[in-house]
Amino acid sequence: MDILRPTLIRIGGRVYRKNLIQEQAYQHEEEEDFCAGPSDCADEPCDAFVVEETGKGFQCKVDVPSPLYKYLIGKKGETKKRLEMETRTSISIPKPGVEGEIVITGQHRSGVISARTRIDVLLDSFRKKQPFTHFLSFALNQPAIQEKFLQFKEEVLEKCSKDHGVSSSLFQNPAKLHLTLGTLVLLNEQEIQKACDLLQRCKEDFVDQIAGGKPLTVEVAGVEYMNDDPAMTDVLYAKVHMKDGSDRLQVIADQLVERFVASGLMLKEWDRVKLHATVMNTLFRKDPSAEERNYTMTGKSSFKERESFNGRNILKLFENFYFGEVQLDSVRLSQRFSSDASGYYATSGQLTFS
Repeated sequence: MDILRPTLIRIGGRVYRKNLIQEQAYQHEEEEDFCAGPSDCADEPCDAFVVEETGKGFQCKVDVPSPLYKYLIGKKGETKKRLEMETRTSISIPKPGVEGEIVITGQHRSGVISARTRIDVLLDSFRKKQPFTHFLSFALNQPAIQEKFLQFKEEVLEKCSKDHGVSSSLFQNPAKLHLTLGTLVLLNEQEIQKACDLLQRCKEDFVDQIAGGKPLTVEVAGVEYMNDDPAMTDVLYAKVHMKDGSDRLQVIADQLVERFVASGLMLKEWDRVKLHATVMNTLFRKDPSAEERNYTMTGKSSFKERESFNGRNILKLFENFYFGEVQLDSVRLSQRFSSDASGYYATSGQLTFS
């Protein structure tokens, strides 16, 4: 890392430098132990959170999902002890699995602010390492689309089954055909509700105006691949576009993602949402229920475990395959690794166009 150009972290409307620190490695460590160094966060006044004055000094409360408690505690409590010692504060953390507030107390306001800032940086770092739990989606599993998809699958296997890596295990579950707008890490009911509330505000602020209170008519036609070499394909997807030739679907998708990124519920990945419906994926080869982020994210890559397939003939023979026309009438907050009565992902909340 260039020390003159350190990584910047945006938390609560403020920007912090992430300094390079030396971390001690532990053998057979069960939980990661991470703590910002003393110089990472200045003891400066901060208006991003509330510090209350009490009879014994100062305190600050922070809502933290219970799955993240362990990262603030650290191995054998070392992270928590170090934070308390270096900031001269006391940090009270609820019991594992119990949702509640973490309370920081200390005799000096500056110490409480420093502890809170370091906790925010820690949480931001470890939250980014969590697998996503939900995603915003448009369902494409209408019966007519499913029927055409099954026809596509049958013809591909009939004409291209001898191509390297092509097998029936690569195909999407037709009941789960969808467009993904973006992924989210929602770790408790409060965060899920926050995402649902934001969806409704988006409906009022701009979606109703763009959609005109009516479903969007889109066509699913043609196939394309994700990577650079069609002979080494991992993901093949169907292309989606508005039937009237407008960009309304793209505008709604982009503005939704922009709002969710601004709220802190979603990470910014690209300037525009890539509208596509996955029809074949090498991740399905080992696990039919497997899903992945549509874009490259931090963490371990799953591509090392994949066996790519040769998609040249599929792209040539099915370049303009017509999957059908569909009415999109809602954006769903879908739960990963789940199914509802129709076979689609369970819905935690939704935004309707009508």
